[in-house]
Amino acid sequence: MMIDKSELLECSITNFTKFGSKSFTLDELASEMGMSKKTIYNYFKNKEDLVSESLAFLIEKIKHDMDSALLQQTDPIVKIIEIYRIGFDYFKCFKPSFIFGLKKYYPKASEVFETFRNHIVFDKVYSLLVEAKHNESIRKDVDLKLVCELYFLRIDSIAYRINNLFETYSNEALLQHLIIHNLKGISSANYTNSYFE
Repeated sequence: MMIDKSELLECSITNFTKFGSKSFTLDELASEMGMSKKTIYNYFKNKEDLVSESLAFLIEKIKHDMDSALLQQTDPIVKIIEIYRIGFDYFKCFKPSFIFGLKKYYPKASEVFETFRNHIVFDKVYSLLVEAKHNESIRKDVDLKLVCELYFLRIDSIAYRINNLFETYSNEALLQHLIIHNLKGISSANYTNSYFE
């Protein structure tokens, strides 16, 4: 039976995020997929290529889910909350060592993750904040770039720091405290949405 490359990527990223990309070996992957390790090398030059491509595969799924959710909304602040609601649903499954391991062992994959994070914060979230400020939903005195740097760019390092906050708190509680309260704090006095109530 020929294994489809996307099945291989799916299985890889599921295990890398669950156990850490360094801990989950190619032997274990081959065994789980019912193939030889040699077959994996038909698709990927080395483990770093596999980690990078499987992470890129997951990121495409996350982006697709985010884009679909954003089509349902018109309010830019609600769109930001939706972006993180979906992100948290995915990150809940990540073992902290997966994120930290990328930086340490797989620089190419780490770059894929950094590019994604910067895209979300500085392309998506920042432009939505600009739109919200233009609509007067956000106070005039707020420095939007600084808000992105302080609150949105480092969410994964906050959530995974000492202990995994995703294991301690519900996604709802994290969304409320990391995203909604911060957005509420910069919003205009007369602005509200269903998440703020």
